[in-house]
Amino acid sequence: MFAAAAIVSVLLALLLTFSAVGKLTKSDMQVESMTNVNFPVDKMWMLAIAELAGAVGLIVGLFWWPIGLAAALGVAAYFLGAVVMHVRANDKAVAPAGVLAIVALAAAVLIALAA
Repeated sequence: MFAAAAIVSVLLALLLTFSAVGKLTKSDMQVESMTNVNFPVDKMWMLAIAELAGAVGLIVGLFWWPIGLAAALGVAAYFLGAVVMHVRANDKAVAPAGVLAIVALAAAVLIALAA
């Protein structure tokens, strides 16, 4: 079970890092997404920091599972919040946030089972 938890955790950490870099560099796709959900573009860096913290927590969690579990649950909450923002703004691009929330919940389950 640890192998599955490790694979999902590492892949999710990579996706979080990629997303954070997009926010920090203010990529056109990220700016458009933030604009669509009425999130202030000048505050995107805060979301990037949260994503990077989640990525670090998932990696550290490979060595101490409580940190990984907390990180996975935090990432799931982060993306559930993103889903809410997309739904409230009637934005059709809700699927990526929803999928990442599910992946984060799967990581939490796998980490808990591997503990």
